[in-house]
Order: sequence, then C-alpha cells, then structure tokens
Amino acid sequence: MEFPAGSHLTLSGKQERCTVAAYNLTLLYYKYKCKTVEANRDSTVVVLLPTCSKTILAMLSCGAIVWRARAAARALPSILHRNYSRKEQRSPWVNPCRPRQLYSDGSTHKLNPPVDMLKKPKERVYTPTLAYAVRRRDPELVGPAAHTPRETKHLSDLDDHEDSRTHMSLAFFYRGGQNGVDPAGLIRRALGEALVHYYPLAGRLREVEGQKLVVDCTGEGVLFVEADADVRLAELEGVGLRPPFPCWDQLLFDVDGSSGMIDCPLLHIQVTRLLCGSFVFALRFNHTMCDGIGIAQFMNAIAELARGLPSTTIAPVWCRELLKARDTPMPSLTHREFDVLLQSPPPADDMVMRSFTFGASDLAAIKKSLPPLLHNTTTTFEALAAFLWRARATALELPPGGNAPLMVIANIRGVAEMSLPAGYYGNAIVPSMVMVDPAVLCGGSLGDVVALVRQAKAAVTSEYARSFINEILLGERYILSANVFLLSDARRLGFDRVDFGWGEPVYAGPADTYFGVSFFITGKDRDGEDVVVVPVVLPRLAMDRFVTEVEKLLNL
Repeated sequence: MEFPAGSHLTLSGKQERCTVAAYNLTLLYYKYKCKTVEANRDSTVVVLLPTCSKTILAMLSCGAIVWRARAAARALPSILHRNYSRKEQRSPWVNPCRPRQLYSDGSTHKLNPPVDMLKKPKERVYTPTLAYAVRRRDPELVGPAAHTPRETKHLSDLDDHEDSRTHMSLAFFYRGGQNGVDPAGLIRRALGEALVHYYPLAGRLREVEGQKLVVDCTGEGVLFVEADADVRLAELEGVGLRPPFPCWDQLLFDVDGSSGMIDCPLLHIQVTRLLCGSFVFALRFNHTMCDGIGIAQFMNAIAELARGLPSTTIAPVWCRELLKARDTPMPSLTHREFDVLLQSPPPADDMVMRSFTFGASDLAAIKKSLPPLLHNTTTTFEALAAFLWRARATALELPPGGNAPLMVIANIRGVAEMSLPAGYYGNAIVPSMVMVDPAVLCGGSLGDVVALVRQAKAAVTSEYARSFINEILLGERYILSANVFLLSDARRLGFDRVDFGWGEPVYAGPADTYFGVSFFITGKDRDGEDVVVVPVVLPRLAMDRFVTEVEKLLNL
C-alpha cells in the first residue's frame, strides 16, 4: 500500500484508541522525514507523509500515549506546541463578538519575528534549543476578593495614546523550595486580594465619544491559567534564561479572545509548575493601564499578600487627571519623535531575535574605549546604549546622509514639577529622541556617541513632558521605522524584587521584543554574577554583522 507524497493519514475510531508508541513515532519522524505529526484535541493523529509503505500503519498501531512520553516530546517539536485536552480549548467567558485586533485598522503594528533555531549560537549570543510539553487547565477569571466600587474611570492622555494601545509580556522564573505549597493556588488567592486595592485592573476598557478609552470597573476579573510543564529549571538554565525563551507560547498561551483591546481582560497570568518544584510566572498586561513601574508595583503587591503581609506596602494611586493635556492642546516644544521617517522596516519573515549578555568585564571594556575623562562619569546605560546604537547602525548599513535616530524611554516620576504621588501606577514615561547622520555615528568616537545619549536623557524636563502630552492629543504618534533604535532600561523597575515566598526570581523582565526595540534587563550568568541582558531583533544578515561588531570591541 503506497501513500502519495503530501497525503494525510488520519487515525480515528478504533485506530484512535490504539495510542501511538513514542519510539515508533520518533522513528517515523526521523526515518521517513514526515513533514508534521500532530494530534488534535479529539486525540486523532494526523500524519503528513511522503511516499512510503504500508508498514507505517503497523508502526502506528501500538504503544504509549505520545503526548505524555518525554522521549517523543524531545523529538517532535510539532507535537510540543499543542494542547491535547478538550477542556483546555474551551473559553466559556469569551464573547465571540469582541475584536481581536489592537487597532481599528485591523493591524497590530507589531512584528512577530521567528526565532532562528538552526544557526549555531555564537559567544554572548543566546538561541533556545530546548523543547518540552505543557499541560494547561481551563482558563478562569479571578476577580477582587471583596466588594469594589462599580464606576467608570478616565485614563490619562499618556495612557490613551495610540502607541500605548498594545500588550506587553513579562517572564518570572522561580526556584522551588517550599515543599507542599502550590504556587498557583497561593498566587491565585493573593491576586484576588490585591485586586481589591487595584480594582480597575479587574474591569474592562470601553470606547466612548472621540474614540477615547475609559475603564469600566466591572470587577469581572483578570485571566488566570494554571499549568504544568515537563521540564526542570536546571534544563532551562542550561540553555540560558534569556529571551526568546523555549516554548514561550506555551508558558503564556494566547487564550482565544483574550488579546483584544476593548472588552477583554486587562491582565493575563499563567503560573506553570515545573518538574523540580520550581515555577514560571508569566504575565501579559494592557499597556494603557500601566507602565513597567506600575505593573511591577502591582506584582509586588500580590507578592506581599502571598507572603502573608496584612496589607500592601505601597497604596495604589489613580489620579490620571494629573497627566492630562490642556483644554486646547498647544505643544511648547518641537518633538522629533513624530517626524515621519520614510524607511520602512524589513520583512518580518527575515527577522531573528537573540539575546546578548554583558558582564562586568564587558562593560569595563566598553568604558575603557572611552576618553579618559569619561571613564568614571559614564553610566552603564550611557556606555552600553552608545555601544549598541553604533553597532546596530553599522549592522543595518544605514546610508550616509540619512538619519540614525536613538529613542530612549524616560520615567517622569522623578521630575518634581510633575507632582506625581507615590503609588501612581499609570503610564508616566515619555520618549526622547536624538538624531544623527549614520556616517557621523559610525565614524566618530564612542565618546561622541555617549554625549548624544546624554543629550537625549537631559531633554526630558517637566516642560518637555507637558509639551509631549499636548502633542499626542493632536493625534500624533511616533513611528518606529527601520533606522530608529528604541531603548528602555528595565533593570530598576522593581521586577527583581517580586518575591511570592520562594525568594527573588532567577529571571525577571520582558519576555520578548520586536524590531527596533531593545531592553536592558538584569540577569545572572552561570556563575551567579550580575549581567545585563539585551534582546535584539534584526534581519538575519544584519544580525551576523551585529555580532561581529559586538565581538570586535569586546575582544580588544
């Protein structure tokens, strides 16, 4: 019996009850080079086969359940990224009429670059190779543990800016240690208690007149998923806890209907237990509600309640009216962030994401290349930002005579004239841009580039922030084109202090990024020493050139 190339073989009914042997399926995958081997939620095995003989039917007729066999889990990546429980596919709370896109034009304004899993990783470059299975329970909504006000709250103009209408994902990895304590149950309870104080996060966004967003404090709750993964923390540490994480789409599964902007949960949390007793806390939050410091404040509130504290250390403050524009918007400064930059991004399917780590010796090497007067006065952010900005412009081969802008994200909570109270958890960040000719950027000294980074930082004053808020109310939005490099320092946002009772996280920070956007994240190397982790997304060839530029300086 022969199967034409490209045909499908479906086992159902009696054949379906004969489960598939892990060994035989592995052999099938490698010997006969099947393109995919899948199992749907009804446990039907579908095999896309090349021309092969009827002996394959015998191979598929006996054995153990493949999706519970770790041997097959290691060998068949296509199987690993699926759910096999019928229950896990149900989302009874989802309204099918809710929008799925983040923007009214139907686009997400996001690039989702595939991970380069095939190239051999180079030094200081991280590429994940580990694969494992994740089993999830039904998603549920966790609401406030006590009665909360039913009201409508207005967002600030920084919250409701078009570029804030997106989601951000965070990852937290914790080492096991509390025998008999279920992290998912403990965090679920503490989450409900924290939402009593942060009850707007349990509501839903509505759109009102003028396409403005408001928060309807309904108390419906946030999305919570409990899961188990067939992997140990040591295995994850073996390949390095760096974005992009292996099987991240399973550690934070995109529940159907949860990723919209209007009338959807504002938070999506998944707690995944590992085989060794460790666990992963994954979070996706709606950026209109809070920035990095704001979501870290909320997470620390959950952690404090999980540890048994009677109340949270910091009381949340709404006060979004403090960051409203004038009745008649009138920017007082020129904001280059809104200049139209015509160079379009490269194709998304050509992108790769890799993380670079910079230890104390690496940072010392970068600062050593600066003029003597800058050795002791340049901060880590300034030195590393200047170094990466120039390396990226070189890697992209930006033409002379154009622009190679750097955009830094600045926190305005510390600007006295802004009068933002402690506990404010809304968006309180503004971008500041500095532009330079690529020829000047790549041809000048690193000290000159540090001066430009300082210029971008120094530009952020209370007048600048107020002017920016008025500018965005005029309908402007900044555009990240191919030549813009946006940097955000996530090292001091408070993620590393989130302790649910298992100690500080092994990794805490952004879980992914996109072309043109990089974060500075606190991490640990294999010896437990502090490092700065920087995920970078570039086209393949540009990534190779970027690695060369990084190694060129650090190996001097």
